[in-house]
Amino acid sequence: MAGTTNEVSESGIVEYLQDLVLTSSDVENFLGELAVFSAARLSGPGERIHCGITLARQKRPVSIASSGKDARMLDELQNTFGDGPCLTAIREHESVLVPDVDSDHRWPEYLDAVRQHGISSILGVPFGLEGGAGAALNLYARSADSFTAEAIDRAENYASRASKALNLSVRMAHLSETRDNLKAAMESRTTIDLAIGVIMGQNRCSQEAAFKILRNASSARNAKLRDVAATIIAGINQGREAETFFDE
Repeated sequence: MAGTTNEVSESGIVEYLQDLVLTSSDVENFLGELAVFSAARLSGPGERIHCGITLARQKRPVSIASSGKDARMLDELQNTFGDGPCLTAIREHESVLVPDVDSDHRWPEYLDAVRQHGISSILGVPFGLEGGAGAALNLYARSADSFTAEAIDRAENYASRASKALNLSVRMAHLSETRDNLKAAMESRTTIDLAIGVIMGQNRCSQEAAFKILRNASSARNAKLRDVAATIIAGINQGREAETFFDE
């Protein structure tokens, strides 16, 4: 990584985070590093900020990253209750402030749980993401009214800059997942084609008839087509004839 948090100037944040994208093994690793970096950048003198990050992508499990165990526990609480400042910030695309958990009446059960962990104020700040994804910083402080107008502006400006790096990380993750899915699909197709060839040879039938036999076997065994095909290929590789004689 390109230096410690304290060595990164305001003007160098974007470059620093882009470097972080390139050195992270996956989007979860990037989010973890980003949470730690964000907590350090946004903490003020005498006030340590705990930072969590929630990332929601279509057809993917929600990812949670944190600057430490306290932030992770607090974010997991929010997800358990199903709503809160961070989730609202993601949904409404605007910052959500809880200046004092004792006087805020939104999400009463969640805020009561947070209060028991010594947290007095919370700020949720959304990232600007593309492609149907949503994410937000969840910032926690032990003192009430910790997030002044100046602190909120700073957090929003920081999130705006960090959004570019997060978008890049999500895109790279999507490309990697697409590549893996394509590879799996090609492998599955190859296995099925090989099994069809085996069935054609054993049953002296056409390709269409062999595929119908394989499909019927899949239905009869309540198993995926690829798994039945793999069983047939495995049987041939082990020197035994697979059970492929099914009604057409």
